[in-house]
Amino acid sequence: MYTGGGSATQSLMDNLMGLLRIKIKKGVNLAVRDVRTSDPYCVVKMGKKQKLKTRVIKKDINPEWNEDLTLSVSDPSLPVKLTVYDHDTFTMDDKMGDAEFDIKSFVEALKMNLHGLPSGTVITRVLPCRTNCLAEESRVIWDDGKVVQDMILRLRNVECGEVELQLQWIDLPGTKVG
Repeated sequence: MYTGGGSATQSLMDNLMGLLRIKIKKGVNLAVRDVRTSDPYCVVKMGKKQKLKTRVIKKDINPEWNEDLTLSVSDPSLPVKLTVYDHDTFTMDDKMGDAEFDIKSFVEALKMNLHGLPSGTVITRVLPCRTNCLAEESRVIWDDGKVVQDMILRLRNVECGEVELQLQWIDLPGTKVG
């Protein structure tokens, strides 16, 4: 049996809880940054090392990305930061607002023994407040054997705009939540 080497990778794997799949569904009423429209894309960050982005959708302030971005989660207390940008060809991309959300309630739901619950059961609710960017109540739901959370984020530092997304957990062999 091989037991040597790979210590940096191994310590990362020891702390890894699993993968968070964020489905960036769509933007609603995003800010105009070009003449009459924008070419939006989203950037998602968690911690210092993870940064993912969606594709650019041309000339659409109500873009439908329906794109999955997957983050490795080792510290569920870290917030996930989402920023929307307007892609520009010849100048720096313009910021079209940002939002932040935490996954603590979602991860707590993962720790519960939910097997046997009917699909569609609401596990917990997260209400909009000053400390989060939720536009409306977000529910963590048991759906077909999986924990999912839909949320609508109101973008900050901009005149208008929301982003709809869904969280889903991917268990990895050898990792355990809780």
